[in-house]
Amino acid sequence: MKADRGLTIERMVELGRVSRSGFYRFDENELTGPDPDMDLRDAIQRIALEWPSYGRPRITAELRRRSWTVNPKRVYRILREDNLLCVRKRKFVVTTASNHGRKIYPNLAGEMVVTDVDQLWVADITYIRLQDEFVFLAVILDACSRRVIGWALERTLEDDLTLAALRMALSRRAIQPGLVHHSDRGSQYASTDYTDLLKAHGMEISMSRKGNPWDNAACESFMKSLKYEEVLRNEYRDLGEARRSIVRFLEQVYNEKRLHSALGYCPPVEFEQILFERKQAAQTASTGEQVCTNRR
Repeated sequence: MKADRGLTIERMVELGRVSRSGFYRFDENELTGPDPDMDLRDAIQRIALEWPSYGRPRITAELRRRSWTVNPKRVYRILREDNLLCVRKRKFVVTTASNHGRKIYPNLAGEMVVTDVDQLWVADITYIRLQDEFVFLAVILDACSRRVIGWALERTLEDDLTLAALRMALSRRAIQPGLVHHSDRGSQYASTDYTDLLKAHGMEISMSRKGNPWDNAACESFMKSLKYEEVLRNEYRDLGEARRSIVRFLEQVYNEKRLHSALGYCPPVEFEQILFERKQAAQTASTGEQVCTNRR
């Protein structure tokens, strides 16, 4: 494209509201037509609006779940062109207070190889900022499926907070012998009421090493996702509003819809269903083999 004698390139760029580099890249001889990526671009934009924190890997996985056959490089190119690359996460702040005189238990989770649900539960606490105060959220996750199985949101950081989350988890799951409960060394998890409740259900107690918060990496990772994908995107007026929004995120979004990279890009509930179906198939196959053996 050549500039008319009456207009400079700078003026044409200004009037056309395009960048100078875009002006020079333009080819007036290029045949124009419909965007071949129009349908894919629309699908990517819909996913990016629904899941603002998703980057290329999760968007690619979600597209494939929706029957798209697509290359990750193509997805990245469209994300870059449409300025849809996800925002960098804020640094997570650890707030555990472990200066107390209560009994500390050794780290049993570090050497575990988790292959099924209800083998290892992980627990943690974080704070949520409201307009005029802070409240506290305690959660318990199944380490295998990353599913939130217990939670409590209250104004207090006392022992009742973690006890409420634990009681919810106990009411929802079937406790198996040898199930390990892992947490940091916070006073709430070392309280007599809490550890006695764990022991009463035959659970083994595990705690992170001193100065090693990443011993509880699965829960720390969840807390970062919670903060970035839910808490920092909302301004809660009061505890009631925060509770309604957070329970929706925990139960309906995180557990049932959000793709988790550690689960092969499946949501936790779906991953647990896959595990259950595999166990059922294995048991059926084992029973069939036993019947054949007995007939012989």
